Amino acid sequence: MSTKMSTAEFVVGFIGAVVSIFLFLSPFPTFKKIIKLRSTKEYSAVPYVATLLNCSLWLLYGSPFVNKGVLVFTINGAGAFIELFFICIYLAYSKDRRTRRNAVLMITAIVIFFVAVLLISLLGIRRHSERQTVVGILCVIIGTSMYVSPLTIMKTVITTKSTEFMPLALSVFNLLNGIIWTAYALIGHDLCEYITIPNALGVFFALCQLTLYGCFCGNTRRMPTEITENAKGVSPDVMSVGTAQFQYHVEV
Repeated sequence: MSTKMSTAEFVVGFIGAVVSIFLFLSPFPTFKKIIKLRSTKEYSAVPYVATLLNCSLWLLYGSPFVNKGVLVFTINGAGAFIELFFICIYLAYSKDRRTRRNAVLMITAIVIFFVAVLLISLLGIRRHSERQTVVGILCVIIGTSMYVSPLTIMKTVITTKSTEFMPLALSVFNLLNGIIWTAYALIGHDLCEYITIPNALGVFFALCQLTLYGCFCGNTRRMPTEITENAKGVSPDVMSVGTAQFQYHVEV
């Protein structure tokens, strides 16, 4: 029974890892457009910087110092690298000084935050279980906020009655990611801890997005300038990024 459970966890977790990688790559069409236009237009750096923070925290959680999860470490390491690549492109094509300065300030802030969490975890928390709990809670908070972020674009879709700035592929991957990682958590009996909460919420918000998409997918008119300006705070292509929370448990 124990072996079957471990096998099920591994298979579901591996599928989740693949979906998470595709989710990390989902902003590619946006950056292809940015490179082609040689401008970041209305897109904000906030989602990419936030995703970088999210991956960095899960990278720490999967490290030998906290949870010794090889896959969670590898997947989020790849995710952090991808987000760094996107951020570099964003900074290279950002023509507005204030936008570029804000992006740099945000990057600096998350670096300081991550270093602080790292030092506190390694030097201030001696017990391994307590270290795991502290970093895990932070991962839940950041992961949940990433899933909640689509609320802004959902409001824009309702206001404009258009899905032009709401990519279908991203919503589908968000739903798949949430379902798979929630299933992984339930299989591993993680009913109320680090994986279940953010991913169950992710399923809910992804379903909301897809419902809206179904209601307004026939409308493709462009948003008025004032609405577009109000949507600057959120890039629709990285509204929420699934976390590759693979707590790899092998029961012998």
